[in-house]
Amino acid sequence: MAAPKRGRSASAQSKPGRALALILIAIVALTGGMFLSGHTTPRLGIDLAGGTSITLEAKADQGSAINKANMDTAVEIMNRRVNGLGVSEAEVQTQGDRNIIVNIPKGTNSKEARDQVGTTAKLYFRPVLAQDATGSAAATSPSPSASGSSPASPSPSASKSGTGEKATSSSSPSASATSQGRAVTDALKADSTPSASASASSSASPSAPASTAPSAAQAKLQAQYTALDCSKKAQRTTAGEGAKPGEPTLGCGESSGVWYKYLLGPAAVDGTEVKKAQAVFDTQTAAGWQVTMTFNGKGAKKFADITGQLAKNTQPQNEFGIVLDGEVVSSPYVSSSITGGSAQISGSFTQDEAQNLANMLSYGALPLSFKEQSVTTVTAALGGDQLHAGLLAGAIGLLLVVIYLVAYYRGLSLVAMASLLVSGILTYVLMALLGPAIGFALNLPAVCGAIVAIGITADSFIVYFERIRDEIREGRSLRPAVERAWPRARRTILVSDFVSFLAAAVLFIVTVGKVQGFAFTLGLTTVLDVVVVFFFTKPLMTLLARRKFFASGSKWSGLDPKSLGAKPPLRRTRRPAPAQTKEA
Repeated sequence: MAAPKRGRSASAQSKPGRALALILIAIVALTGGMFLSGHTTPRLGIDLAGGTSITLEAKADQGSAINKANMDTAVEIMNRRVNGLGVSEAEVQTQGDRNIIVNIPKGTNSKEARDQVGTTAKLYFRPVLAQDATGSAAATSPSPSASGSSPASPSPSASKSGTGEKATSSSSPSASATSQGRAVTDALKADSTPSASASASSSASPSAPASTAPSAAQAKLQAQYTALDCSKKAQRTTAGEGAKPGEPTLGCGESSGVWYKYLLGPAAVDGTEVKKAQAVFDTQTAAGWQVTMTFNGKGAKKFADITGQLAKNTQPQNEFGIVLDGEVVSSPYVSSSITGGSAQISGSFTQDEAQNLANMLSYGALPLSFKEQSVTTVTAALGGDQLHAGLLAGAIGLLLVVIYLVAYYRGLSLVAMASLLVSGILTYVLMALLGPAIGFALNLPAVCGAIVAIGITADSFIVYFERIRDEIREGRSLRPAVERAWPRARRTILVSDFVSFLAAAVLFIVTVGKVQGFAFTLGLTTVLDVVVVFFFTKPLMTLLARRKFFASGSKWSGLDPKSLGAKPPLRRTRRPAPAQTKEA
């Protein structure tokens, strides 16, 4: 006679060892990655490990009023700078009418964060009129010619396709201070018409007097440019200070360890007109890391106009400086007019350089300027006591859960405790890895979220165990009871975890600050609960159902049919055997 066909559930669970091997391999791989990265403990938040607190005072020197709307906008931009995903535990909040407090947890690059937060001036795109290396590099770098062009360090190019290479220039004889001053004067005169060709200004010989005398403002700017030495911190921090957007100004920028000074024209495009900027890696060409920019409608028109004018000039007057807080963070050259509202800045960028430039373009346009009032170190004494109390509460809660499981489920409690252990290991390793990956910091609310997750995880096991016991009460043996109970328990577990995850997601989206840490941890542990139940708890129960201790219904297994009040075993009714058994 043909053997009876196996049920679908039996075939689906014929190899539970594969699922157990898969989750164990994942644990080993994640743990190995944690040790290889060198981050073997979760990064703690400012309330647990201390950190740095920065106080910034708003100044109304950019033509914008200090009001609630501008302060709220500044807080939002600063928060995106230091806390992109909302889980790094950095806090940005207003204090009074004109102060902003920024709290940065220990373990974050505080210097980089201070630079990002302290870089508070507005972002502008200004045409470059003249450029020159300063300090010790000036002796070995060619000085600008009469046209104001400079063989300064190569600048990245700005283009539609992003395939442009860095600009290069041939060396030229060093110019004296007199010829340099004349170059500045000529550049300032041509500033009213940026499209004027650089050759027009270079036509004047060093001995020929200027056609018109420079104005007092031009003469002052000329003297400041000639005397400016950007290799000195005191000078570059004051370069261009107080300049208005519609006026020419000075700026400093660094490239390959060399500081350059810039003479810059009036702002052509405001940083607020940059809709989006991001760092991308070009896999199709050898351009490497690039920065893509997208402008709004007004900015796209301005950018097309200025790039069309600059493209007619020679270097460096075909460059535009991206100026943030008086510093020229980049000065790409333009070879043609860029239309369409988007552009790419390409050059020999590293990933960090491209990302930093993209961040400045995205988040650099603050409505107000700020002055750093104070920087203080925050201790974690109080947070340490609270953490100790929280961990003690979590340990007591976990102990009570274990006692309940042992008393009520007996042998099944081993499955529950093993599943809790696997869930705890995965949670710890992921928290340690997410610290350097996305800046996740473990704060007190996040610890609370992890403690709440103990109940959520235990609830999933209890749902499955009760379904199995219900099947045994119906008179089924353990092996079919484990398989028949799983579909109904699975639906209940998924619905319950989905509701918990949805609540965590909504809480994460609509809240700010520490509450986001709670929501993130709750959502993470809820996802891990599904993974553990599907890939560990269920396969483990399938294997244990084949062991005599559980299959025989020992009273210490928690699956004793007699104590559960099981009905008599289910038996199928069979037809009488045929009279002629030999033919059968």
